[in-house]
Amino acid sequence: MKKIIITGVAGLLGSRMAEWILENHPETQIIGIDDLSGGYQEHVPKGVVFHQLDISKDNIDELFKEVSIVYHFAAYAAEGLSPFIRKFNYKCNLVATANVVNACITHNVQRLVFTSSMAVYGIGTPPFKETDKPAPIDPYGVAKYACEMDIQIAGEQHGLDWCIIRPHNVYGRNQNIWDRYRNVLGIWMYQYINGLPFTIFGDGSQQRAFSSIDDCLLPLWKAGNDARASKQIINIGSWKYYSIKEAADVLKQVIGSGEIKHEQARHEVKDALPAHELSVQLLDYKDTTSLEAGLTDMWQWAQQQPKREQKSWETYELEKGLYGFWKNK
Repeated sequence: MKKIIITGVAGLLGSRMAEWILENHPETQIIGIDDLSGGYQEHVPKGVVFHQLDISKDNIDELFKEVSIVYHFAAYAAEGLSPFIRKFNYKCNLVATANVVNACITHNVQRLVFTSSMAVYGIGTPPFKETDKPAPIDPYGVAKYACEMDIQIAGEQHGLDWCIIRPHNVYGRNQNIWDRYRNVLGIWMYQYINGLPFTIFGDGSQQRAFSSIDDCLLPLWKAGNDARASKQIINIGSWKYYSIKEAADVLKQVIGSGEIKHEQARHEVKDALPAHELSVQLLDYKDTTSLEAGLTDMWQWAQQQPKREQKSWETYELEKGLYGFWKNK
């Protein structure tokens, strides 16, 4: 029986990946790890051996014995917020990854699949290619790029096989829609459910490639199991680009109503658009789910969710320069 570990198993990528593996490869044993700070245990599918642990500080070493593949999805992906929570950002992204890498090396894990981010590219020249030199503009992107470099060093020095995935704006069922700092499509759904307008930073002309989780699952499996993916850095993301304003309009059409409120522009990459050719060549990625179809499925799920309080930081590490819309009243 193949044994794998999924970190961040209660989040979007982790829970949906576990669900897909149990359905398509039921002979696989899945060990799931999550501290439940951003995910929900009810999203973890039955059949997963679940451990509530903080991988940035807890001892996870014993769990990695006889494990073949590790999918390291755990992260706090809040690019815009990361300059105001630097220490937390580096602890939960960089320190946590170092803990995972150590365990993989110690127990001869066959391959580590790490989800990095489009944030490593920075402003760049879209579409971003995997061969472009990273130049992140926020601490989250810095942390992800540092993790990438550390994993590659582990490969060179300790023989760790790896695949680094750079996903882009992945959305879908089981996404955390109760966090005011990340997952813009989920934020809008939460806002609508609670009688609030969709907030857009600046004029909404920023472009993104919103990617359905359903299109990413088979490629993610191949990232861990296909020889073509060994020691490769690969973008995973839709090649259909939308401005933030256009995406909001699509969601308004799906819901049937909605208002838009423009907030202060923030420090961010204007156009974060991925090249997709390598994901097609190495992982057989197919961009088949339209934004309208993906949001329709996610919206149907969101309406059935329990009423939860939106996550909000009571205190920030740094308040100088903090945007007005995030300040506590």
